[in-house]
Amino acid sequence: MKDRMLNVALEAALEAGKFLKYNIGKVKNIERKKGEETNLVTEIDKQSEALIIKKIHQHFPSHAILGEESGAGKNSSDYRWIIDPLDGTTNYTHGLPIFSVTIGVEHDGEIIAGVVYDPNAEEMFSAEKGKGAFLNGKKIRVSSADTLINSLLVTGFPYNVKENPDNVVEHFVNFLPVAQGVRRLGSAALDLAYVSSGRLDGYWEVFLQPWDKAAGILLVKEAGGKVTNFTGDERNIIYDPKTLATNGVIHELMIDVLKKGMK
Repeated sequence: MKDRMLNVALEAALEAGKFLKYNIGKVKNIERKKGEETNLVTEIDKQSEALIIKKIHQHFPSHAILGEESGAGKNSSDYRWIIDPLDGTTNYTHGLPIFSVTIGVEHDGEIIAGVVYDPNAEEMFSAEKGKGAFLNGKKIRVSSADTLINSLLVTGFPYNVKENPDNVVEHFVNFLPVAQGVRRLGSAALDLAYVSSGRLDGYWEVFLQPWDKAAGILLVKEAGGKVTNFTGDERNIIYDPKTLATNGVIHELMIDVLKKGMK
């Protein structure tokens, strides 16, 4: 069953990714989500999500859906597909080729399968619970960095960053002098995928939605890493907005820095 769901997720992500790439530069309608002037949504986001949902329902018509654009579907099921059809919409609308499609499958509160697809690099990150994490079919592992000064970190900012929610600015400033470098790419799903593959050593963000990280959580865990909130709690991490994902080795070191920003 898990194998079949992963295959459907792979097919759906690939189809949606091709659709996104084909439509770069062809966006006709950019909307701003209610109350968030920098949180964009386009007709491309909506059409990509419709493609994914159609594919899922062809194979699993009774499964529940949670999509960024369409919200929670009407079906009630032990299985729920958590979808972001275009993670990195702002990048996409500017023609910046850093965006992805991400799909996670949740069963009884745990992610059991997930994919993150970068159509520009043609990189498909995938994971199935208990079977490891893969990039284009080859097994991947988190990095072995054991100090922050040797670690390349990544973060993101919420759309209301100007209000400095949860001391997001302080966290960023606190990491700058202690890390080898800090990046901000604009796609949380790719941030997590890059931690899982060892390209990045650690990632934190103060506010993530389930669709931003469902698949990425599984990728990092299956690649040998760790995902918690800012205090180290793994419970309900899919729905906890504060997210810390690392290679596991620098996890406590990052928690110590985050504690400074929470005072």
